[in-house]
Amino acid sequence: MKQPKYQLKAEQDLAIFEFISEGPKGKIPKLIEFKETNLNGFYNLAFGDKDETTGKIDDKVVTNNDDTEKVLATVVAAVYAFTDKYPDAWVYATGSSASRTRLYRMGITKYLEQVQNDFHIFGELDENWILFEKGINYEGFVVQRKNN
Repeated sequence: MKQPKYQLKAEQDLAIFEFISEGPKGKIPKLIEFKETNLNGFYNLAFGDKDETTGKIDDKVVTNNDDTEKVLATVVAAVYAFTDKYPDAWVYATGSSASRTRLYRMGITKYLEQVQNDFHIFGELDENWILFEKGINYEGFVVQRKNN
């Protein structure tokens, strides 16, 4: 994606990424984490503000720092980096609320043509996985890097 994005800092295994959102609300630390699930090769993508007290992700807080596009592009950059290192990984994402899941769907839809060149994209609908299509309200998403 040719969108502006924030500079990412990552741990060596690329499981945790950190960046700073900058906007009218100030500089807000963000975290992206890829956690392997009980299914081998299947990772959950967690994202949100970094809780300064615990150092953990707070995915409930609403920041509204007027940089949504840049933040989403940064998360996508982390997915690219993670799947560069782990090309067989399946990465699952869903919002912490219906409105956040909708925001993710809108982001995928907006850049679908670009992202489809590099990823297989599926949406979760009624506990089934279907090839991602525009205009459907999915419960979650899963992507896997294409072997080019």
